[in-house]
Amino acid sequence: MDIDKKSLTEQDICSKYITPAIIKSGWDLLHQIREQVSFTDGQIIVRGKTVRRGVQKRADYILYYKNNLPIAVIEAKDNNHGVGAGIQQAQKYADTLDIPFVFSSNGDGFIFYDKTGQSLQLETELTMDDFPSPEFLFQKYQTWKGLTPEQTEVINEPYFYTPNGKSPRYYQEIAINRTVEAVVKGENRILLTMATGTGKTYTAFQIMWRLWKSRVKKRILFLADRNILVDDPMRRDFSPFKDKMIKLKRSNFDISKYTAYEIFIGIYQSATGTEVEQQIYKQFSPDFFDLIVVDECHRGSASDDSAWKEILSYFKSATQIGMTATPKETEKVSNSEYFGNPIYTYSLKQGIEDGFLAPYKVIRVTIDKDVEGYRPEIGKVDKFGNTIPDEEYNQNDFGRRLFIDERDKLVAKKITEFLKANDRFSKTIAFCTTIEQAEILRQALRNENEDLVLENNKYVMRITGDSEEGKNELDSFIDPEKKYPVIVTTSKLLTTGVDAKTCKLIVLDSIIKSMTEFKQIIGRGTRIDAEFNKYFFTIMDFRQATKLFADKDFDGEPVKIKEINIDDPIDGPETDGPTGGETIEDGPLPPGGEVIGDPIPGGVIIDGPTPIKKYYVNGINVNVINETVQFYDEHGNLTTESVKEYSKKSIINQYRTLDEFLNAWTKAEQKTAIIEELESKGVLFEELKREVGKDLDPFDMVLHIAYQKPALTRKERVSEVKNHNYFEKYGEQAKQVLEAILDKYADQGIKAIEDIEVLKVPTIEKYGTPIEITNFFGGMEEYLNAVKEMKEIIYEY
Repeated sequence: MDIDKKSLTEQDICSKYITPAIIKSGWDLLHQIREQVSFTDGQIIVRGKTVRRGVQKRADYILYYKNNLPIAVIEAKDNNHGVGAGIQQAQKYADTLDIPFVFSSNGDGFIFYDKTGQSLQLETELTMDDFPSPEFLFQKYQTWKGLTPEQTEVINEPYFYTPNGKSPRYYQEIAINRTVEAVVKGENRILLTMATGTGKTYTAFQIMWRLWKSRVKKRILFLADRNILVDDPMRRDFSPFKDKMIKLKRSNFDISKYTAYEIFIGIYQSATGTEVEQQIYKQFSPDFFDLIVVDECHRGSASDDSAWKEILSYFKSATQIGMTATPKETEKVSNSEYFGNPIYTYSLKQGIEDGFLAPYKVIRVTIDKDVEGYRPEIGKVDKFGNTIPDEEYNQNDFGRRLFIDERDKLVAKKITEFLKANDRFSKTIAFCTTIEQAEILRQALRNENEDLVLENNKYVMRITGDSEEGKNELDSFIDPEKKYPVIVTTSKLLTTGVDAKTCKLIVLDSIIKSMTEFKQIIGRGTRIDAEFNKYFFTIMDFRQATKLFADKDFDGEPVKIKEINIDDPIDGPETDGPTGGETIEDGPLPPGGEVIGDPIPGGVIIDGPTPIKKYYVNGINVNVINETVQFYDEHGNLTTESVKEYSKKSIINQYRTLDEFLNAWTKAEQKTAIIEELESKGVLFEELKREVGKDLDPFDMVLHIAYQKPALTRKERVSEVKNHNYFEKYGEQAKQVLEAILDKYADQGIKAIEDIEVLKVPTIEKYGTPIEITNFFGGMEEYLNAVKEMKEIIYEY
């Protein structure tokens, strides 16, 4: 009996025609064919206090030659579409997934798009019996990549799979595969750019694992600039190296204890020093390591005279891989000059769109003195009797040269107001201009939150390079299981290398001119932690720093602007603040020119060659003159539109006129489908209820906000239906069921009654089982028709 393909669903086409054709051509169903592959999590969309996931990107088929090497993607359509109807969608997925071979099928045949350009024509039509074999496509892949058989063996080296089944995400897979391929082809300087929170350390491990297991690289050094960036990986991601791994320590260094190991983990401060005996890296021969991976390479290795560069230059024969979220490209410092252009970039914007990173809201608070400036009257003295010079002080001076009590108290008050309105135990990082300002803000925040500070003294803490007490609490702050500290003030210490997954509020009260620093700070909030209900974060900006979001370089490739003549001297590195001030085996690091210790009344701040006099004033009238709230929309832009205005635009884009909407609503068998479609466009009905102030049915909400029609409540609609006795034609039992369902609609809306599960709720279940209830109407079909008619009647008014 012939099957009518036109009557089959897309899934039927896959199971009856496409999958058998792939298997017939030699593909292994268990190891090489993956169906319905969701490769993103779906963008998190935030409106007000409502959070939802967007649609996941999903490929119908991804074909793997080996488990770590995807080489083909197939998009399926039902037979009412043409054979090539899915090719453009498949091409888009293939571009995202870095896959060279693309197919579309409707069950009649295949369209084959060869991105490598090796086929006679770019797109070829194939019969269902002509689908290419794994060997045919992999041979094309090898030729396209220019791989030798020996190189191919390394390329096919599998990942390390953890017992819980964790495997690389698609972008990590691309980064790993491109890097391994570059290494086996002999490239010795490689740069990977991956946004904070996207798993650079896990990616680094998989690269190291595959190159080490294949014995292409036998001795590997992983370098970072903070203990936390090496100790945590050693316990987690790097643990499969087991007894082959050791951490470099300067104290009591004995080279003989290290030579038997193959994986070396360390911070560069332990390997370098001003004295020859401190330079333990020189105890190894220059060719000892054949691979060096540099984490957060923007912080040290970009500059020609940095300590990291000393190590990299010494082991110059080794392959060197730099990893960073923020490659540095300035007039004086260049990552790409040393490592080359990034071999792969996965940006913050991509991470948010894919749903792997948290989106953000921005609250910009404008303070009058920041805009107008402050000029003291002649002879004005500060709190300690020091005469303040007669000049105009502005935002650049506050927290550095001039400290205004009322301004710091206002900042603390606004932070506290936000936390009280949301969650007073939301982990919060406040970035200040200097350590001294961080201390002053700490005091102001403690006074604003006296009740919680009295409950636990660690509710507010300063974590800066000079404070051992604060640094000792860093692990507790980033541990989701630890309640305290909740609010921390800092200057530079927490800008990078701190995995604060549950951080929900980032406060910017510092002038930020470096795009590198800005990206690193924003990265403190981008991690998602579903267990602790962390899906987005808020940035409270007192210094207009978030205007950098509009900079073309924020989420693009860094623009290389370093230009020097051959005879020009090469300047030292940009000042990026302290390297962390973290205690290591040989004592604390220098705090990098920051103010340390307790503030000295009328003292000086030494952050450059010239001491700067500081002044402390009070009794100044300081006010907020503007406060705006922006959110990250589906297109990656910050918008200040209200939920109502944004929703109105989305509805009109979907249904240009009221008649179009009403026609679609009337024709829809399931009204829920219309609602879900609008929600996918960013219309969040629950949040609209809060903003509009009315508990309206989605149908009435659309009429009200998009087409300015009077809105009826659900109870008013139910009353109209009952007043017109539409159910008199049904028997008593059926009538009682419909009235109960109608009441359910009044309470919960249309979604609640379109699901057959409504028959199991207590107020309806009392009339009988679902089968018994549908029999009141003459059967299931008659019951569904009765509900359909009821829905039509509900929306007649």
